[in-house]
Amino acid sequence: MFHKTEGSDLGMDRLDAMRLVLAVVDEGSLSAAARRLGLPLSTVSRRLSDLEAHLAARLLVRSNRRVALTEAGAAYAAASRRILDQVAEAERAVAGEYAVPRGELVITAPMVFGRLHVLPLVTGFLRAHPAVTVRLQLADRVLHLHDDHLDLAVRIGDLPDSSMVAVRVGAIRRVICASPAYLAARGTPTLPADLAGHDCIAFTGAGGSEAWRLGPADGRGGGAGGGGLRIHARLVVNTAEAAVDAAIAGLGLTRVLSYQVAAAVAAGRLVRVLDAADAATIPVSLVHLGQAPLPQKLRAFLDFAGPRLRSSLAAGPA
Repeated sequence: MFHKTEGSDLGMDRLDAMRLVLAVVDEGSLSAAARRLGLPLSTVSRRLSDLEAHLAARLLVRSNRRVALTEAGAAYAAASRRILDQVAEAERAVAGEYAVPRGELVITAPMVFGRLHVLPLVTGFLRAHPAVTVRLQLADRVLHLHDDHLDLAVRIGDLPDSSMVAVRVGAIRRVICASPAYLAARGTPTLPADLAGHDCIAFTGAGGSEAWRLGPADGRGGGAGGGGLRIHARLVVNTAEAAVDAAIAGLGLTRVLSYQVAAAVAAGRLVRVLDAADAATIPVSLVHLGQAPLPQKLRAFLDFAGPRLRSSLAAGPA
């Protein structure tokens, strides 16, 4: 992975030195960087010390848990990222990535949405483009396109203003549902205020909350005074999958994203309630850095996935 440059007193290639520093910065610690690079922690520490000695400058302030960049380190990291991006760009150009779809495409998407909607697209895309490989990173935390070296992100929710390019491919919504057995025993709520008399299952992961903010299709509203309805949470979990499973088991009502319960609703294991009171939609977008020219592998995936995602989201449950 690291190799010595002939005639250099640094003990490693300068590009590898840049990758080492950026790995430490991006991961937040020497131990995490060592895992990412596949190197012993002692090797990472020694090579970082060698680099600082070679530059005659302190790049990082180390503590037991985290590292922080010095002023010189921030300048070195910024220049390193720019240089490595330029090297990668040159390699892609020489390899023909701007002429035909080829090379590795790195995509991130939320966990469940990625498994249900993005993975099937990726498998079809790979069959159509044998010269492309895909690394699909499913995570319910936001990965950064630039810092995490991603080509494309599937984002759910409103996007902040940025220089990135976002292609909207549809919308989803949050839904409230419960098992038929629970509704038969406790009654079906017909107004948001009825939730106060029901057992609920809350989740605190991405998109989840212990206060349910209901609103109409225009996004206004929010239940009690716009601040969200306080629910009686018999169970609080940290994943939507667990909330759905608990609702199927009859523990109470839960509120999740529509695609997360589509199969259970279609199978009759869950029933949606209060749809009219909770109709606000949430955009789904494909986001990329918008570099010019656009690599053909990315352009080909956008052309392949965009129409198919629009179709599947439009055909899915509202």
